[in-house]
Amino acid sequence: MTILDRSQVPTARRVVVKVGSSSISGDNAGQIVHLVEALAEAHGRGVQVILVSSGAIATGIPYLSLDGRPTDLATQQAAAAVGQNVLIYRYQDSLDRFDIVAGQVLLTAGDLENPTHRSNAQRAMERLLELRILPIVNENDTVATHEIRFGDNDRLAALVAMLVRADLLVLLSDVDALYTKPPQDPGAERIATVTYDDALEGVEIGSTGSSGLGTGGALTKVSAARQAAEEGTAVILTATSLVSDALRGEHVGTWFEPMVRTVVD
Repeated sequence: MTILDRSQVPTARRVVVKVGSSSISGDNAGQIVHLVEALAEAHGRGVQVILVSSGAIATGIPYLSLDGRPTDLATQQAAAAVGQNVLIYRYQDSLDRFDIVAGQVLLTAGDLENPTHRSNAQRAMERLLELRILPIVNENDTVATHEIRFGDNDRLAALVAMLVRADLLVLLSDVDALYTKPPQDPGAERIATVTYDDALEGVEIGSTGSSGLGTGGALTKVSAARQAAEEGTAVILTATSLVSDALRGEHVGTWFEPMVRTVVD
């Protein structure tokens, strides 16, 4: 189905939620509990939920006794190898009280561009959802090359939403919405709705995140939102702290209207 406005969000059959590194690691690691509660609420009303979660590298950094995010690829991969294990454990530990089982799915953007890999990923994801498993997707950082630094999984989330034909994509960060300029700047105003053909002229969109732990920013989120919306998936961009409200269809964040394709007989 095509979700045309927020009032239809509670009726969504399939939802992809993407959370960034800065929202669930470091001092914000405790937000995993809040995020899982929101996902479990949607899951409990029959929604098929897929979580695209960044955070493997950021989660692994303390275990490697590093002062900050590594810049060389090998150390990033080492941090990801350690952090991915810890991250999935934290999710499953929170999901246990809702009797929900997580399934780990590691992909690269390249996997979804390869027809055979794409078909295999789609088949596996569909089966997980049929079995009422909650897939947790992350970039396969231990084998990724240039993708490891791309968009903090925003583009991957859009590709996953397209892969599973999701009704809704929710892009979470530490900012509550898209603004006309960086939200800390005087005069910044929240943009409530973006139509699929809105060029956002005059809007100042930042290209970097607000935390040193992640690699994404408003620019990558807007790009991902447009990509999904052009394929018919509605998108909400909002803060991780507002995920429950977003999944209930309340007026939070920025709503990206999906393109409705006309079927010609």
